[in-house]
Amino acid sequence: MLPGVYAPQDDTELLAEALHEMAPPPGTRVLDVGTGSGALALEAARRGAEVTAVDVSRRAVWTVRLNAWLRRLPVRIRRGNLFAPVRGRTYDLILANPPYVPAPDTGRGPRGRSLAWDAGRDGRLLLDPICRDAPALLSPGGTLLIVHSALSGPDRTLELLRAAGLKAAVVRRRWIPLGPVLRSRADWLRRCGLLAPAEDREELVVIRAERPC
Repeated sequence: MLPGVYAPQDDTELLAEALHEMAPPPGTRVLDVGTGSGALALEAARRGAEVTAVDVSRRAVWTVRLNAWLRRLPVRIRRGNLFAPVRGRTYDLILANPPYVPAPDTGRGPRGRSLAWDAGRDGRLLLDPICRDAPALLSPGGTLLIVHSALSGPDRTLELLRAAGLKAAVVRRRWIPLGPVLRSRADWLRRCGLLAPAEDREELVVIRAERPC
């Protein structure tokens, strides 16, 4: 994996568990948006899915290409911002593990390695566009699986997806210790009311949203 590419962590594992539970059949059209290292895209391809992976990072795109080649798995890889490279197409399953960590406002947005995790003051810099645009890319009966921190407003995610006509619910939760990024800004998170005074963990959630047939 190239330096600067988001390495699979607890959120990737939690989303992979939801993917396994769903057990999409061979031939399922899958989009992995913000693919990072491609771990989820490759897992779907192992199951016989027709997978397209998208990431804005050149390094991530090259990492996925290399990982797919090494494992001899067919994955279409596109570079671009969120759904821009796949406009006009529809998918049976969309996987999303976007940047979602709340970050102080610096006036210039995420840069460098922080692009992989920082997502604005409320953590929804990319979550909101995904909730807005993903429903139109789902085929009838299609499913969106999205993972993010409870610090980033799961209720807002559910509200937006339901408003778009999807049936949405939290299907997985997991508490994990604060990682290095959150520990480094714990005082700021507490001042913002996002983290309790003695809290040293965060909760991850997976939301499943289904488009009616």
